[in-house]
Amino acid sequence: MKFQYQAKNASGQLVQGEIEAANQQEAIIRLRAQQLLPTRLATGTRPGVGSKQTMFAGSVKGRDLQIFTRQFATLINAGIPVVDSLKILSEGLRPGLLKEASAQVKTSIEGGRRLADSMALVPTVFDKLYVNMIQAGEEAGILDGILLRLASYMEKSEKIRSQVKGALVYPAVIISVALLVIAGILVFILPKFMEFFSSSGKEPPALTQMVVGLSNSMIHNWYLYLGVLVVGPIAFKQWLKTDEGRDSFGRFILKAPVFGEVVQKSSIARLTRTLSTLLSSGVGLIEAIEISAKTSGNIVIEQSLLRCKESVVSGRPFAAPLAKEKAFPEMVVQMIAIGEQSGTLDVMLGKIADFYEDEVETAVKAMTSLLEPLLMVVLGGIIAVLVIAMYLPIFSMADVVGG
Repeated sequence: MKFQYQAKNASGQLVQGEIEAANQQEAIIRLRAQQLLPTRLATGTRPGVGSKQTMFAGSVKGRDLQIFTRQFATLINAGIPVVDSLKILSEGLRPGLLKEASAQVKTSIEGGRRLADSMALVPTVFDKLYVNMIQAGEEAGILDGILLRLASYMEKSEKIRSQVKGALVYPAVIISVALLVIAGILVFILPKFMEFFSSSGKEPPALTQMVVGLSNSMIHNWYLYLGVLVVGPIAFKQWLKTDEGRDSFGRFILKAPVFGEVVQKSSIARLTRTLSTLLSSGVGLIEAIEISAKTSGNIVIEQSLLRCKESVVSGRPFAAPLAKEKAFPEMVVQMIAIGEQSGTLDVMLGKIADFYEDEVETAVKAMTSLLEPLLMVVLGGIIAVLVIAMYLPIFSMADVVGG
């Protein structure tokens, strides 16, 4: 079997070519024998040109990486060497991206690299935050403690993410089901009623005519509606990938009446938790700010934090530029200022994260309790209008018969 590869040579340069092997594992071994560290490996096509069977394509689930990190910490704490720990973990993992990544990290360490440098070669699995913390742990000789902090950080981040997602999934499901019911009424039920009404020879009321017009439009132009449902989300996703789209949507979602508060609090909780974890692990403030900005999940807060980084680089306190950013509540700024003055910034950021994580949970419950009746009223009102539009002609016919 022929494999197309991209790999780094001993001098760190990226090379590509073709190699024959019985399977992917053998291809990796042969490349390493040539002092090449593979970054991509695929069958049939050149890497990066239409091939999706590449090494480390996709991503690892947060839950899986969190379990891997906690188990890694346990093994290191028990005195087992890093290479042996990675071997044990790799053998116990299910086949997939994380298993391949841990095997490559082990091989890289055996080749003379440090753990952090080896993990940096697999950025789709071990991001910049992970690598920086591992590096800090190696330099300070507290790798097991850093891994435990990482696992704890991922647990709390995953909890926040699942809370927000859970709050958004419920209304999305309700709206989707309601739209299907409304479409079913317009396409299948309303035409049956209209066959009966047309035999009476009487013109239906204005509301009925409007609903009938919508029904006819959906029946005769169904492909347009289907196209909007399919193309719309794809176009929206592509728009979000642009700088203008991310910025506009980030500002809109923060100002949204129901969701804005939850998004702001969850973003602040994530970035302060990240900052606290990095600083307590020995990472410098400037680098910690740069990494934390990307974990906030909102472009507005990310840009605000990066603007603060520029001021910190010039020697100003962190809280001073932060006070000018509207995205951060005054309480956050004051607690950060106290933390800087007392030399306990990491501890204070941890307290801010604890507070906002509780606030997110409360805000999510409040939002859910508010959305449930609101959705029922709005969607129930739409269905009520359709039902009334169908029965108005019957009432008119009854009046004629009664007269």
